[in-house]
Amino acid sequence: MSDTSGPWLVAGLGNPGPEYAGNRHNIGFMVADLLAERIGGRFKRAQKAQAMVVEGRIGPPGPANQRVVLAKPQSYMNLSGGPVTALRDFYKVSTGRIIAVHDELDIDYGTLRLKLGGGDNGHNGLKSMTKAMGPDYLRVRAGIGRPPGRMDVAAFVLKDFSSTERKELDWFVDRAADAVEALITEGLERAQSTYNS
Repeated sequence: MSDTSGPWLVAGLGNPGPEYAGNRHNIGFMVADLLAERIGGRFKRAQKAQAMVVEGRIGPPGPANQRVVLAKPQSYMNLSGGPVTALRDFYKVSTGRIIAVHDELDIDYGTLRLKLGGGDNGHNGLKSMTKAMGPDYLRVRAGIGRPPGRMDVAAFVLKDFSSTERKELDWFVDRAADAVEALITEGLERAQSTYNS
């Protein structure tokens, strides 16, 4: 992490609206909701961006305690870059303190990978963010696996988690939220060694 001043911005990626709430593509929203619950905050409409936000603190009392802005962009997934960039500018967040939480097709369901920068791997939310501000932000990649058989990728990500997947979903979202907290309080390398298993 280069810059250590200012807040962190955690962008849970998803699509707004109740019809998308349980979709695989919305795991970023689920993680953001859990983090908001943990810090005792409620999402409200951002003044300067098309997003819902919660401000609070993450981490134990002392120097590891960090100011954080949790965000759920209210544009559609493929336009996430606009709201995230507007929030970055409004809260004066350096790019190295932005964390995107998103679904990842190329990782098995229930598996997490944390990284800084890189490509978008065909993910429209990341594509939009990278186009708006470059690739040098952190990612918490929540594996959803590949679609079965010949199922279309777009159809797969916009489907709700299966009943089998839902049995593990609370645990998975909880672990992803833990990973976000570890990134913020312990840094990338230590968080990777815990969660990139």
